[in-house]
Amino acid sequence: MVIMEDKRQKVRQVLIITLILNIIVLALKAVVGIMTGSLSLQADALHSVTDSANNVLGLVTNQLSSPIPDRDHPYGHHKFEAIGALGIAAFLGIACFEIFTSALNRIIFGGDPVKINGPELWVLILILGINIFVAFYERKVGQKLGSNILIADATHTMSDVWVTISVLLGLIAVWQSENWNLPWLQSLDYLLAFPVAILVLKSGWEVLKSNLPWLVDEMAIAPELIHEVVMQVQGVINCHHIASRGLLGRQVFIEMHLIVDTENVKTAHDITEEVEVKLEEKFAPVRILIHVEPLDYQSPQISYE
Repeated sequence: MVIMEDKRQKVRQVLIITLILNIIVLALKAVVGIMTGSLSLQADALHSVTDSANNVLGLVTNQLSSPIPDRDHPYGHHKFEAIGALGIAAFLGIACFEIFTSALNRIIFGGDPVKINGPELWVLILILGINIFVAFYERKVGQKLGSNILIADATHTMSDVWVTISVLLGLIAVWQSENWNLPWLQSLDYLLAFPVAILVLKSGWEVLKSNLPWLVDEMAIAPELIHEVVMQVQGVINCHHIASRGLLGRQVFIEMHLIVDTENVKTAHDITEEVEVKLEEKFAPVRILIHVEPLDYQSPQISYE
């Protein structure tokens, strides 16, 4: 059996670094948004609140999500990390709702015109650079460590990149609206909030979709594929009642009934050990439970009943 390395310390270091950067981004957006009266930038700052909250949530769930089993959690603690990722999806939904309602309020009730200048736009470009760095940094490390929480947070941060790009383009147009004699460009400050909200909603759905299979114990590996690997082992007559759950590449649990061509317990044990080695080579990390049945037992079933 392959024991997963506990990589929580590395994940925690990444979350602390990104938390500090996200707090800087949040503060800059809030200050510039209040100074300029930009609704889209204030909504973007609200979106960035979720970035920092996600990092805090990630630090908490990372502390709880040890891959090492204990007495109370004999299958490990991976689902804590998946729950944390679902929390990120919830935060994305809240941010999306706030963006929509703020933009609708501006359309219905109006508001003061946005006043922005060149230096403030340069601050937004700096913010954009920080967001891009955080998104790619988290995704790269998350894929390397196999951390669901880092990958989910990187997806969220990437949505923040698109939000900031949209806001920046809108504010550039607002900045030049008087010079171009196009006063209607002021409306871009809140009209761009709608596509931004759609991007946020899309990110939330992707995070939700990628974590539900782990939480509901969806099949991880097709039983036909497991059957094919097992039948390559000499001495195996048949395997059936095959079930699997988990996430391939992170941790998979496999159960099966096995019929072997021997009545000797030691020989049967050696065959099952070879079956486990074959499955570990193909699907590691994996935990396997094999029930050996009598030689004369036959079953046409491959998949789990």
